[in-house]
Amino acid sequence: MGSSEDAALLRRIRNDEPGAFEDFVAAHGDRIYGFGRRVCGPSEDARDVVQETLLQAYLSLKDLDHPEALRSWLYRVAANACYMKRRKGKYEPARELSLEDLAPEPGRGAAAEIPDPSALPDEELERTLVRERVQEAIRDLPEHYRIVLVMRDMEHLSTEETSEALSLPITTVKMRLHRARLMVRKRLEAAAAEASKQGKRG
Repeated sequence: MGSSEDAALLRRIRNDEPGAFEDFVAAHGDRIYGFGRRVCGPSEDARDVVQETLLQAYLSLKDLDHPEALRSWLYRVAANACYMKRRKGKYEPARELSLEDLAPEPGRGAAAEIPDPSALPDEELERTLVRERVQEAIRDLPEHYRIVLVMRDMEHLSTEETSEALSLPITTVKMRLHRARLMVRKRLEAAAAEASKQGKRG
């Protein structure tokens, strides 16, 4: 949905027009559900995130002055819902990791964008395994790294939109994204090396 459609939808919501909420859910529900699954994990948690996000967002949309900010604003509400959901579960320390611990192997250079696992083709078994490894590596990231990587590499928000959605400085978003990509890449390299060893044993 483009900014002009968002602006029209916001006008309908502000005017309390019939069907506006249903159209709002239809326009943004699937996106928020996908985000919730990638960040929160279990589908039940993701459904809760969708419900909480869409209801809270709908009730607050009348205060949104700029329709072009709707997407990043929605992700901010969803991110807060995910944080609250995670706090009710296991505790994850909010700590930064040393770049020395995450340095790529010599000659590999900086980590590139992590592929969206849902976008990887699955015609072959190996590609299916790679997709599963990517999903597992992302799920195992500390939450504050995972949410930045999901927003940037999978939801395709810009650095500025991610910064606004998470209320973080742009430099922090860039640092966390870089470290998240390195962590995922190291996890994938370790999994590939282990699979190679097992193949040789077989």
